[in-house]
Amino acid sequence: MTRRNLTVDVVVALLAYGLTLAMLRGGGFGDTTAGARALDLVGVLLAAGSALPLAARRLFPLSAYAVACVSSLALYVLHYPLDVPFGPTIAVYSVAYAYGGDPRPARRLVALVAANLFVPATGAAYVVSGEALGKLLPEMLFWIVLFVGIWLAGDRARLRREQLGELEQRATRTQREADRERRLAAAEERTRIARELHDSAGHAINVILVQAGAARLLQQRDPERSRRAITTIEGVARETIGEIDRLVRALREDDGASPPIPTDPAALEELVDRHRAGGLTIDLRVDGRRRPLPASVSWAAYRILQEALTNVARHGDGHASVAVGYQPNAVEITVTNPTAASRYTPGGTHGIVGMRERAALLGGRLEAEAHAGLFRLYAWLPDDHRAEETSADVANGAAV
Repeated sequence: MTRRNLTVDVVVALLAYGLTLAMLRGGGFGDTTAGARALDLVGVLLAAGSALPLAARRLFPLSAYAVACVSSLALYVLHYPLDVPFGPTIAVYSVAYAYGGDPRPARRLVALVAANLFVPATGAAYVVSGEALGKLLPEMLFWIVLFVGIWLAGDRARLRREQLGELEQRATRTQREADRERRLAAAEERTRIARELHDSAGHAINVILVQAGAARLLQQRDPERSRRAITTIEGVARETIGEIDRLVRALREDDGASPPIPTDPAALEELVDRHRAGGLTIDLRVDGRRRPLPASVSWAAYRILQEALTNVARHGDGHASVAVGYQPNAVEITVTNPTAASRYTPGGTHGIVGMRERAALLGGRLEAEAHAGLFRLYAWLPDDHRAEETSADVANGAAV
């Protein structure tokens, strides 16, 4: 019971009460019933009993219906001109809505019997008040059809409510499963990225150890070579420090060796050539001055382009345009290919989720959208140390 439903029920009850009083005061609808009893205090109280329980029809549907029926029958017995029993007519809808599909057979049977007893009881009340039964048969048949129709309407509304509830639960379960799949894909990709970063950092530390040992041994005998070893140590340490900062924790699940990280700018062009040899038609454009990239950025760019071209082969028509742009402090990758709109998922497939995680760990971004029959993927990856340092918090949060 919500505040809105309670307000609606109170308004319905007051409206039914007002119409009942107007009907009793005017001697019924249409021609005044001969010998009808005039409205008095008893009629006012019985009218209240026949209509006002509708305010509680959602909380106590069967009780509200019973009180409305008893009060209406009393009005008939006392010969009040109650042509239309508004209270029981509305209350039977609530009974059907509440108990039509009740899993307890006894409760459902009681509700059904109670709903069907009112019309025969009304006929008996008319007979007790002195009316001829033959004159009442057409009216009784009309009320039987009306009450059956109202019961069916209430039961149909209940079925619609249950179907909507099932659809909402199914949609919730589907959304929960989709969220779980996305989280799983993101977690798997983060673990894979952490493993790759771990390998890169381990390789760099080994290089630093070897060069440090050489510098120590050559310190007195060959100072120039010792200085070159120290310079190498400094360069490797500068290149690796950003990756170590982003490596919060990594758990190796297997002992398989990770593939070598392509740091040569030509590796992206070689990747495009391999996909051309596989049957794709690719237009490649390279803007800016080619330069070696940090291992993490190079590997992310390689894997993003690799996944994008794989999606072209799987979901496109075999044609794609690839643009690689080398900015002073970042590298951009844009892949555009024709695709059917029905093949594009707004939330992103597992491959897009993985590419977005790779870009986020570097402090970059990845956009994927379909428009007018074209699928466009854009990745922006920063490769300067300052960008890496300012995005350390974002990268660490994504890694966790």
